[in-house]
Order: sequence, then C-alpha cells, then structure tokens
Amino acid sequence: MLPEIIQHKIIQILTSEQKKEVRIFSSHPLSGGDINSAAKIETSLGDFFVKWNRADLFPEMFEKEAKGLEMLKSANQLRVPNVKFVDYASNDFFLVLEYLESATPENYFWENFGRGLAKLHKTTSDYFGLDHDNYIGSLTQSNRKKNNWIDFFVEERLGFQLKLARDSHLIDSGVLGAAERLFNRLNEIIPKEQSSLLHGDLWSGNFMLGDQGEACIIDPAVYYGHREMDIAMTRLFGGFNHSFYEAYNQEFPMEKGWEQRLDICNLYPLLVHVNLFGGGYVSQVASILKRF
Repeated sequence: MLPEIIQHKIIQILTSEQKKEVRIFSSHPLSGGDINSAAKIETSLGDFFVKWNRADLFPEMFEKEAKGLEMLKSANQLRVPNVKFVDYASNDFFLVLEYLESATPENYFWENFGRGLAKLHKTTSDYFGLDHDNYIGSLTQSNRKKNNWIDFFVEERLGFQLKLARDSHLIDSGVLGAAERLFNRLNEIIPKEQSSLLHGDLWSGNFMLGDQGEACIIDPAVYYGHREMDIAMTRLFGGFNHSFYEAYNQEFPMEKGWEQRLDICNLYPLLVHVNLFGGGYVSQVASILKRF
C-alpha cells in the first residue's frame, strides 16, 4: 500500500496548489515494474498514478523520468501521461502522474502507433546524447554528447555496459574481443542519420492503452540517438504487430537493410540485462557478435 507519509505529502502539495483541501479516498496497489512500487489513488481532484522507492537507492530517478516524459510530451506525437510532480517524504521519493484508464484499442491502433513513433523520431538535434544522464532500468544511462552516432554508441552505450559486465566478471575476454572487432566495422554497417528523439526503452511493457484506446508511452529512457534503436527494442521480446512497422516506414522510411541491423542495436538492451539480471543473457550477446 502507498505509505501514509507519502499520502500526507501528496495531500499537502495538492492542497497548496488548489488552495483548498484535497482528500485521498482510497489507494489501490498496481504493478510498478521490477524496481518501484506503484498505486492508483482516488482523490477529490480525480485519480492519479503514484510510484515510489527509497530515496537513497536511485538518486533522481523520478526527476529524470519526469524530464523524459515531458520531452516526449512536448513533441506532441504520441500520448504521454501528464506529470503532476516529483517529491520526497522522509526516506522515500515518489512520482505522481495522470492516471489513465485503459480503453478498447482504437481502430488502426498499430498503424497510428507506428506513424506516431515515426513523427516523434522527426524531432531532431545536432548532437547524439542528452544534457543530463538518466536511467535504463535501475542502471545509470550515460548520455555524454557526441557529434556522431558511432562514437556515442560505442562509448556511451556498448562500451559503458561492457565495462560494467567485465568489472562484475559476467563476460570474458572473448566477448570483449568480438565487441572490439565489431566496433571497427560499425562505420561501414550503420548508415549515417541525424539524431532522433528516442523513447529509449520501447518494449511491449512500456506502452499501454490510453483512455481513448490509443497507444500511450511510459517509463522512458530518453536521449537523442539513431532511430533504429527504438525500432530494435520493439522487436526484442516478441515484436509489435507488422502493421506498426509498415506504417512507420510509410511515414519515415528506414534505410535499406534496417532489419539486419536490429540485432546490433539490441546489443545495448541485452547488455543491460546482463548487468541487471546476470550472465544468462551473455550467450545472446556472444551469438550476435559472432555473426558480425
């Protein structure tokens, strides 16, 4: 259940904002993923989604998530829940969002989702990275800016995760050597594109149905990167409906050979899984590296 100290803090903040007393009528536990606890609260202002964790575990995680949600929302292409506020209560920190009641999928759900993501990816920058680091799962995601994708991908994505895995003795010199060989070939494999605003962790667990039956994206790990990274993540755990990819390509055509490059992109989330969940994912990483 939502800790009473957090409930009191939420009431205090909402009451101050509204300049009238706000009450919480009920709290219902929800899934918060692998890291956080979550609940739906029913208040005199309506319903909200709250998730929380210990403040000392993942410093500024919810602040970074809120920034990411607001960046995605400002692109105005896909539904993103409104951020209400982030705050602390004693040893806990928490994030309060708009609560969305899922509806029946709209007509052409997957087509609209694919077109919406393509339009989001047309939000660009003159660099790869971000002006702050954030999180991918419970791991710090380094976003130091680079002028080209290959340097960013090698140093801030694969290299960063490989070092973590090496230091934890999760991978051996064979994997590191294969990765170095791939790094030397990436310029000839991956086409150059301007950076795109990415969700950054776009698997099937990080979107939901909105109250109009539309796709609503949640739990981002945003940065400006190569758009094939988002597309690859959608394929990592089973893939989205084929209509999603057809609509995406109609709106913002992918470069030739994109499907063959997705496994290279997915080395990043697979290495994240190595570092989060142990060496069971190492064989998938090694298999991909062997093919390239």
